Amino acid sequence: MFERFGNFDSAEEINLTASGLKEEGDLESLKVLAKENGLDEYDAEDYMNGDIPELCTPLLAAMGKLDVEEEDLKPKEIMADWLAYIRKQAAESEAICRAIRKKDKTLKGCIAALLGWSFKNQIPIDKEIINAANIKASKVTLGIPGMGTAKKIIDEYYGGRR
Repeated sequence: MFERFGNFDSAEEINLTASGLKEEGDLESLKVLAKENGLDEYDAEDYMNGDIPELCTPLLAAMGKLDVEEEDLKPKEIMADWLAYIRKQAAESEAICRAIRKKDKTLKGCIAALLGWSFKNQIPIDKEIINAANIKASKVTLGIPGMGTAKKIIDEYYGGRR
């Protein structure tokens, strides 16, 4: 992740670097910049050709970072659902987009915040449910946050209030 150009703190930083590469006429590096940040190489070509005014918007920069981090993390099941919640919140809020792009905020960090809440808020599961599930443990607890709570945790993590 972010091997050649590093982890950018904002869409503006990405666009500033893209502008320099465009001025140099370096399409190949512009494509690397795009790919490294989860952006489409065709957007790099369009930007180089002057078809679009900038390589990315805050939303594209946030979604691109999440794509790169997802490739590294490979979330499954509830973690994939949590990632979907993050994407939805980004689509609804430029502030969340900008926060996602910050160097000190990561998908792994957000998943850790959700997982931490999960362990701190486990509740016992009714014995009849345990029996119906054919689980032979004497005690079972579960602490997965509902969608509303998960969205609050995501907002707190990326919003810097955590």
